[in-house]
Amino acid sequence: MTDDASTPLLEPRDGLPDVVTDTDAAKATIAAFAAADGPVAVDAERASGYRYGHRAYLIQLRRNGAGSALIDPIAVPDLSALGAALADAEWVLHAASQDLACLAEVGMKPARLFDTELAGRLLGLPRVGLGPLVDSVLGYTLEKGHSAADWSTRPLPEDWLRYAALDVELLIELRDALEERLIAAGKLDWAHEEFAAIAAAPQQEPRPDPWRRTSGLHRVRDRRRLAVVRQLWYARDELARQRDLSPGRVLPDAAIVEAALTMPTSAEAMSAMPVYRGRSQRRELSRWFGAVADARALPDKELPPQTAPYDGPPPPRAWAARQPDAAARLAAARARVTAIAEANQLPVENLLTPDTLRRAAWTPPTPLTAETVAELFRGRGAREWQIGLTAEAVAEAFANPEPPEPAPAPAPEPPAPPAESV
Repeated sequence: MTDDASTPLLEPRDGLPDVVTDTDAAKATIAAFAAADGPVAVDAERASGYRYGHRAYLIQLRRNGAGSALIDPIAVPDLSALGAALADAEWVLHAASQDLACLAEVGMKPARLFDTELAGRLLGLPRVGLGPLVDSVLGYTLEKGHSAADWSTRPLPEDWLRYAALDVELLIELRDALEERLIAAGKLDWAHEEFAAIAAAPQQEPRPDPWRRTSGLHRVRDRRRLAVVRQLWYARDELARQRDLSPGRVLPDAAIVEAALTMPTSAEAMSAMPVYRGRSQRRELSRWFGAVADARALPDKELPPQTAPYDGPPPPRAWAARQPDAAARLAAARARVTAIAEANQLPVENLLTPDTLRRAAWTPPTPLTAETVAELFRGRGAREWQIGLTAEAVAEAFANPEPPEPAPAPAPEPPAPPAESV
């Protein structure tokens, strides 16, 4: 469908439901959804960028026979009974990995799911956001104006609630339409493997050295200054947690990096820096300068390493000089995997993760066979459909990394002899 044919979706078909904010209303909602059947559409709204962490501040549900529900998980923080009531249902989510952690916090974890974003990727659709998918597949336009709102606001404005309800309004219909396309493309089994892997994935472990994700860290080029970034990051994180604020609202990344580059020698010098002149920064100046002073006082052996510990191969740009054979393997395998992805109308990263291919090219299995490559991929979490498409081709590329010689161009036809004059 074209944009001209799209119909704006402005109101939930059953009207805007009241927000569930107490135990009695929650029990009634759980009973209604348990009595209904078929898949259940699930979505969650967070306040990332405003509040500390990634908890849900609104949960939206829809199921045939039960209609839609909006639940306030701050007022009703234990929704494990709802999770149990929906244990046998297929949950339909868009970009499921973004919401599963905050849903698990309130006791909701699916056993089976259907991810509409991932289905769109497997189908090779060019735009897989919820709005574009609903538009291109179902012919409706969703209003997306409140996606970055502060969902910790109470009470939530009615137009925000309407937006949230509409996010699940057509999710089941979208799931059904995408499933039909997956069947027609011969990709439904692929999708089922992907969805099962998402549902079974363990909770993500905290990232080691989270301070290394500070924006602008590339400008900090020695270990002492890196220690300043680290100390300030943890000081900020502690205060952000106490205040339940997004860390960036407590102290911007730019202020952390500038302090590391400048290395102020006193609180007064730090207060003279433009990024620390604001009222909120002056109020916490002893905290911020204390972090800098702590970093200055660290013995050399306690300074962070210049680069994060990593158990994988070096960046591929260094391979040609250090390991030219590995570089040739990677180039050949990338070309084969890219061709397979294009032939199957897939984003290449959904066919095989770049990290998996890099590790395999750097240290290929021995003996080098399709079976040993398949086992290596399996150990890195690749699904069977991905292995079936790529293992043999990658093994061949590793064994024969040199590109074939191009066929010689055909010789040009000799010019026709000039016509004889009469």
